[in-house]
Amino acid sequence: MAHPKHKHSSSRRDKRRTHDKAVPATIASCSNCGAAVKYHTVCPECGYYRGKLAIEKEITA
Repeated sequence: MAHPKHKHSSSRRDKRRTHDKAVPATIASCSNCGAAVKYHTVCPECGYYRGKLAIEKEITA
């Protein structure tokens, strides 16, 4: 296994880490009910995905 002969500076370490950041999820509106939905996910409000019913939602009264 390789062993470094010299310590990497903090600026060199931080330059490598510039791309390691959290990215907010892409939000779209549901085509059926208009609720905010994460991309490639079934709508939690109505149960539709890409215009088709994916999950039967129970009606609570």
